[in-house]
Amino acid sequence: MMKMRYVNEKVRRRDRLMDEARAIELLATAEYGVLSMVDVDGTAYGVPVNYVWDGEDSIYIHCAPVGHKLEALEKNPHVSFCIIGNVKLLPGKFTTEYESVLLKGVANARLTSGERMAALLRLVDKLSPDFKELGAKYSEKSFHRVNIIRVDFTEFSGKCKHVPAAD
Repeated sequence: MMKMRYVNEKVRRRDRLMDEARAIELLATAEYGVLSMVDVDGTAYGVPVNYVWDGEDSIYIHCAPVGHKLEALEKNPHVSFCIIGNVKLLPGKFTTEYESVLLKGVANARLTSGERMAALLRLVDKLSPDFKELGAKYSEKSFHRVNIIRVDFTEFSGKCKHVPAAD
């Protein structure tokens, strides 16, 4: 059972609340999100990444074994993760339809080999479902060149805007 809480009380526009079921659906199916963190110099740093959700409280992100993200997360592991779905620009109405989910949590890049490999296989399953066998071989072959970040979430919220069709 999920430990992370769906917290929509902080959403200012009460008319734009997304129901929890749709937020979970976006979390499960979206291809990417933006991982935001505090950079090593104390400034904001965000980067778009592919991810896979574990079905409970965490997502997994693959990255190089060293680099900017890992340095920032080592210094401050607190992050937010934003997923955006179903965006439709409506120029004649001067607005945009959208859906978004915002998650808050803590990142951990010091995982066991077993958890890292399981996460890679989950990523293959989500992002390349027609190539699972080849993806497993590729994951084994490139395992030494990959690190995995697990982000454990404590809370999430969802927001959306849908514009009624003109009559």
